[in-house]
Amino acid sequence: MHVFITGGTGTIGSAVVAELLRHRHTVLALARSDGSAQALESAGAQVLRGDLADLDALRSGAAQSDGVISLAFGRDYASPDALAQAIAEESAALTALGQELIGSDRPIVAVSGTPWVPGRASTETDPLPTDGPVGGRGRSVTALLDLASHGLRSTAVRMPRTVHNEGQGGFAGLLVDAARRTGVAGYPGDGTQRWPAVHALDAAVLFRLVLESAPAGTSWHAVADEGDAVRDIATVIGRRLDLPVKEIPQEDFGPFGPIFAMDQPASSAHTRDALGWQPSRSGLLKDLENIQP
Repeated sequence: MHVFITGGTGTIGSAVVAELLRHRHTVLALARSDGSAQALESAGAQVLRGDLADLDALRSGAAQSDGVISLAFGRDYASPDALAQAIAEESAALTALGQELIGSDRPIVAVSGTPWVPGRASTETDPLPTDGPVGGRGRSVTALLDLASHGLRSTAVRMPRTVHNEGQGGFAGLLVDAARRTGVAGYPGDGTQRWPAVHALDAAVLFRLVLESAPAGTSWHAVADEGDAVRDIATVIGRRLDLPVKEIPQEDFGPFGPIFAMDQPASSAHTRDALGWQPSRSGLLKDLENIQP
């Protein structure tokens, strides 16, 4: 399969590109900079220059492909306005990609987060949130899945709060960055809230499986660790960086504060049973031992 991918140089994307190539797919990847283009070419991918806001480039990439994996998302989360802009850009991109593929029966795999369900781990059948700080992502992914009735094998892989590799990435990575910046390994609330996690290399396998065989209109959970307590995550960070570990106000985490403070475990039981996905890499707490002081 010739696969068009956006976000192919990120923590998840670079692992997905390698996984696809290893299984004899070919890859056309969107690159917004010379550095990204060089990294993708070195990995063995073909390159299409452009960025997520370049809808003509997205349509061109999709038109040349047998399937699409959409991973790109803005990197500026410093303010609610920046997060909203990133979500709006992603929504426009998914709309353009979906419209290009309608009627072709080709697959497109979008990415979102696992939903929050009070009192229990979320499952693949739970709906994505459509309000709140990231509600726009839920609306755009849901709209893409709804195109399954229009000749599009649209699917979604829901990612946990931390996608990690060598102690880096995801919400845990943001805690590491904040600890380095402030001199405190902090966590919001009482620290008992749980975050699900997955190793990037395990997640990449799931993206390939979903691209190859998942039915139209379905959602899947890339969850290896159902939920690690945030205080435990902060404790490992503090030990690795030789910093004190303590509760700090959720407001100190900016627009992600309310999300950081939520208990949000997630299950992948259906995903494992239906697709035969078996994550095998290090769990989050073990992987955080790779943080360099």
